[in-house]
Amino acid sequence: MIMGRSEKNLAENSEAKQQRRPRRIGARLLLIVFGIVFGGFMAEIALRVAGYSYPEFYQPDETRGYALRPNMEGWYRKEGRAFIRINSDGLRDREHALAKLPNTIRIAVIGDSYPEALPVSIEETFWSLLATRLEQCDAIGGRKFEVINFGVSGYGTAQELITLRERVWQYSPDIVMLTITTNNDVSDNLRELKKTDQVPYFLDREGKLTLDDSFRATRNFRWRQSVLSRLGRWLRDHLRVVQAINEGHHGFKIWWAARQARNAAGDPTPARKLEPATEELGIDNLIYREPAGQAWNEAWRVTEDLVSQMRDEIRTRGAEFVVVTLSNGIQVYPDPNVRQIFMKRVGVKDLFYPDNRIKQFAVRQHIPVITLAPEMQAYADQNKVFLHGFGANQGNGHWNQLGHRVAADLIARRLCEGPLN
Repeated sequence: MIMGRSEKNLAENSEAKQQRRPRRIGARLLLIVFGIVFGGFMAEIALRVAGYSYPEFYQPDETRGYALRPNMEGWYRKEGRAFIRINSDGLRDREHALAKLPNTIRIAVIGDSYPEALPVSIEETFWSLLATRLEQCDAIGGRKFEVINFGVSGYGTAQELITLRERVWQYSPDIVMLTITTNNDVSDNLRELKKTDQVPYFLDREGKLTLDDSFRATRNFRWRQSVLSRLGRWLRDHLRVVQAINEGHHGFKIWWAARQARNAAGDPTPARKLEPATEELGIDNLIYREPAGQAWNEAWRVTEDLVSQMRDEIRTRGAEFVVVTLSNGIQVYPDPNVRQIFMKRVGVKDLFYPDNRIKQFAVRQHIPVITLAPEMQAYADQNKVFLHGFGANQGNGHWNQLGHRVAADLIARRLCEGPLN
């Protein structure tokens, strides 16, 4: 069959179009990629000009699961707003020489996000203010104070004991101050309650604490140590656009978690049943109840054993040991009616159960203890002020600047009355 001229032309045109199509698709893809790269480049410039940063302050750690990254700096905006610098030894603090100056009492503060205190500047933290307050104490005889902060967000007593062993002693402290955040430190010490396998735990084996560092063998931890993960951290460190995406992702997770919590909690009014299901209350709120069940009893037992172990090791080194229980937002909320509604919701008559339990334990173990929450509640009620929270989130979260000041005053007063004498 002989093809006509028109049919031949149509076939040639169709073949030519088919040949040009990949080139057009490639050109369009190239244009899209160029647009994305150019847009990202302009966004990077704009973010740098605006001074924006959202760095990752943490890195994997072989013994504690994670730790602060030495020499990292940038703005922290998740709660409050402060420019953060991590010193060369991986502490959220100023630089400190290993050798202690003459006529100086050195205090090592161990804890979690409260002493880490990312929402406020270093100058506003309770441990920074504490040195000045203590130097006004008549009991010290004109000596100077140096306070070194070893706090890291999310740490439980297990990680704090490891921190003591591996990080604190090189600074030869005279006093080791263990700060306890009651709403999560106890639950942080048991895998079943903390619900993560990415940190170490101490297990109670026939009355003896045994370290479980199996997190080091998990796929997640090995991935965080991989070349690709390190490349990702490098990109986050050097590209503000990547930091902005990371902040958006983090903000979405917080929003989603808060929404789920609101849906689970419902309307916290007195009309709501007084004994809701424990899964509705959340782990943090169960701390105000007497421990029920094996998990909570074990968490308390392990926590107390860890504190006792810490006491023994500190005294063996010739240093003083002080336990300080901090405050939770609801404990010092400056409205008794709000606190009453919360207590009815949780089904308790006293918000200081964990504080009192730790105090009684410390007294039995001959450990000096400072219990802040009751006195901070009295201060908040008397002055009608919020000691926790920032902006629209007053009353929740971590200590604000006033909370840190009040805590520093109370700790200094108690230290002057007790361990420094």
